[in-house]
Amino acid sequence: MDSDYYSSSKMCWGTLGTVRPFSNFHPDRDAIAIQAALEKKDATTLTNIFTNRNNAQRQVIVQTFEELTKKDLAIAIKKATSGDLEDLLLELLMPPLQYEARRLQQAMAGLGTDEETLLEMLCTRSGKKLQEISAAYTQVYKKDLEKELKAETSGDFAKLVIALLNKESVPAGVQRDIGTLSASLNAKKADADPWIEILTSRDLSHLEKVLMGLEVETEQTVEQAVEKHFSGDVKLGLSILVQCIQAPYVYLAKRLTTMKAPIVQGIMISHCEEDLLYIRVAFKKLTGTSLYTALQSKFKGEYLQALLAICRSED
Repeated sequence: MDSDYYSSSKMCWGTLGTVRPFSNFHPDRDAIAIQAALEKKDATTLTNIFTNRNNAQRQVIVQTFEELTKKDLAIAIKKATSGDLEDLLLELLMPPLQYEARRLQQAMAGLGTDEETLLEMLCTRSGKKLQEISAAYTQVYKKDLEKELKAETSGDFAKLVIALLNKESVPAGVQRDIGTLSASLNAKKADADPWIEILTSRDLSHLEKVLMGLEVETEQTVEQAVEKHFSGDVKLGLSILVQCIQAPYVYLAKRLTTMKAPIVQGIMISHCEEDLLYIRVAFKKLTGTSLYTALQSKFKGEYLQALLAICRSED
């Protein structure tokens, strides 16, 4: 699966994920097996069930487990497991929108803001999906996501983050957008406003043409232009946004090369039912090593086995 395949693929939603619906699904059997595994602290069985059912099936298991045992499955998992494995199993139990909301909340929690995780999510999700995540955020945390983002950011970076959260597709001319962006680079100090406005309010095919035309116009890559003319958080934000417009799977693969547990776990859970196969291909092209092999060089034990189960196979 190369870049041409990415653009030409007509495959149905979900077939590019590594975790798919389990064909012989019996939630009552799973609930009973989980109950026995929890009593024995059998992480292998827990991992096997959770990573071989898609999220919709896991939600049925949660409900069935509670009906059969009168216990909360998440609480039971906390008692039976610990560390990274506990976190991963609990996150697999969360409905997708709530999980995405949690990732955003964690990126803003504590001292300092995890700008890269915020940008990863805001740049790789559609405007419609982000509005759904925003609604889930309000439901879970009783706070407005846009207000939270404004409180955690400032200046041009704040403008970019809010524009990404509210991104929409507005018709415009390709040549006009190229001219506007090129002109902004000729000023003594580059103005971020037209970049933010254009890159967050056009459809993907339009933006791809704009960025290609801008590279011809300025005789440099767009990333080089951003690096040269901007600074601080807005430079980081525009750079990541450009990468996600041009090659989102390559950007996500680069994130995975850090091999930091929160990043790896976040991306793999978020994308395992959507397009993790594409990310695996990009990772192999980028590093020369499969994601499956790379995980084994960094992680250990039951947590590694869970990650490998989500990754699924060698490339």
